[in-house]
Amino acid sequence: MTDNQPSTQPARFQRANFVVEDIDRALTFYRDILGFEVTYRKGHNPDSYSIPVFEIPDGAELDFAILSLPGQPRVMALSGIKNVPLKAIPYPRRSAIVLDVADPDKVMAECAALGLKVYEGHRLETHDGRIGREIGIVDFDDNLTVIYRIPETQA
Repeated sequence: MTDNQPSTQPARFQRANFVVEDIDRALTFYRDILGFEVTYRKGHNPDSYSIPVFEIPDGAELDFAILSLPGQPRVMALSGIKNVPLKAIPYPRRSAIVLDVADPDKVMAECAALGLKVYEGHRLETHDGRIGREIGIVDFDDNLTVIYRIPETQA
């Protein structure tokens, strides 16, 4: 099934989306560290459906990028909103993306070098008893990503 074919299932997950102030800055995390590839990018569209559904105020300039990972096309999007201040995200956080990464230590070090908030790692125990490690990382716009790794010997 492709994006253009209707699903016979009740629903099909398309992608997650984070709102950011500056897509180019956000890409230093999502592309350069996490390995996403920009597969589509579109500048400001004053007729964008994002304006009413994200309740974007007048005067904002939009930017939009769709991101893919190897074998996972178009699973993430970034909606950039410029020229209006973004309010702080209220706590507790209400959303996150969760990624299995090959080298959590490398990701953590690169994020720390960018000045991103990296939470202390935590023991992860899966529903089927496998043991690994999970780490929370907050991007430039206070969006949460949780990375994890379960050693191959348990997979």
